Amino acid sequence: MSSFASAGFVVFILLLFVGIYLSLFGLPGTIIIFLDVLLYALFTGFTQVNWKVLLFLLIFALLSEAIDFWAGSTDAHKPPVNGQSIWGALLGAVTGMLILTPALWGLGVWAGFFLGGLAGLLLMEWFRQSRLKIPHQATYGALLAMMGIKAVKGGFALIMIFVSLSNIYS
Repeated sequence: MSSFASAGFVVFILLLFVGIYLSLFGLPGTIIIFLDVLLYALFTGFTQVNWKVLLFLLIFALLSEAIDFWAGSTDAHKPPVNGQSIWGALLGAVTGMLILTPALWGLGVWAGFFLGGLAGLLLMEWFRQSRLKIPHQATYGALLAMMGIKAVKGGFALIMIFVSLSNIYS
């Protein structure tokens, strides 16, 4: 593998991580994952990722974003994206990777990154909510709905990454 191809693969993997991370904040992370895999397929001549896989990923990305859009119309809590939540999620993601990677190996890297990031984001939101006066705090139901929506969207992102990497490495 040439150094250009190696650098391209590193960018590919980093964009997969970016996709998971963005999905924590209600941004179109699954679309980023799909576009990343599409670009990888274009650069490799569709030898490792074919159109069936891309169609599957597109359906999952669109379904994930539709669920997120629908959830925006419910009373699920939407935490603000600020420096504390970004750093909390990043610290949680790295910690989750370090904890789950020895136990689950490759899957632990991705699952740990998402679950740790979700835990870090929830912890920062919990701290933020505790500083608010009671009338301004989100209800437990709204917080649970937020957590469920983020878990579903992250689960879709993890499935997309698993399918992509299993096709590349098989």
